[in-house]
Amino acid sequence: MVNIIKKTNTYSEADSIALLIKDDQDAYEVIYNEYWPRLFAYVYNRLKSREVTEEIIQEVFFSLWNRRAELTLTHSLNAYLFTAVKYQLFNYMKADKVRRAYASSYAQFVGADHSNEQYIEYTDLLNAVEKEVSRLPEKCQQVYRMSRNEHRSIQDIATTLNISHKTVENHLTRALKHLRIAFREYFWLF
Repeated sequence: MVNIIKKTNTYSEADSIALLIKDDQDAYEVIYNEYWPRLFAYVYNRLKSREVTEEIIQEVFFSLWNRRAELTLTHSLNAYLFTAVKYQLFNYMKADKVRRAYASSYAQFVGADHSNEQYIEYTDLLNAVEKEVSRLPEKCQQVYRMSRNEHRSIQDIATTLNISHKTVENHLTRALKHLRIAFREYFWLF
């Protein structure tokens, strides 16, 4: 702990980053201890949820450690971390909006009085979508299901599958285009 205090007082931000890139855990801890309170306050003021805020901040620091070898900063570490937090916050809010809309739609669907015919049509549509998804390449299927069935963010999928953010977007674009083409007649009826 004494070493960390000394490093905090004697190392510049550039020194801390250089040490972090060289796998120095003390440098990581210095950065973590310096930025955690400010990042936490920033996110908590927007979400008002301690658990979600901690999860978002942990994800940013986890990513920082995992990507330390390839870390190149165009601005300050402060700007890098706050941008990463804003990105995670945006993804969470977007996913939360989807979750709420899905929950609302599901509640309406469950609460509505459905005839057997409507239920069969709904089940047939779900089966048809799943059949079309299963025609996609394996990785594309996996990305689509993680996004649509598990409601995971693009960044979360990229991290989990160890692929780039852009690759996840490409897989989703491909899957959605395939589904639009497969169901164009169905949507045309509506």
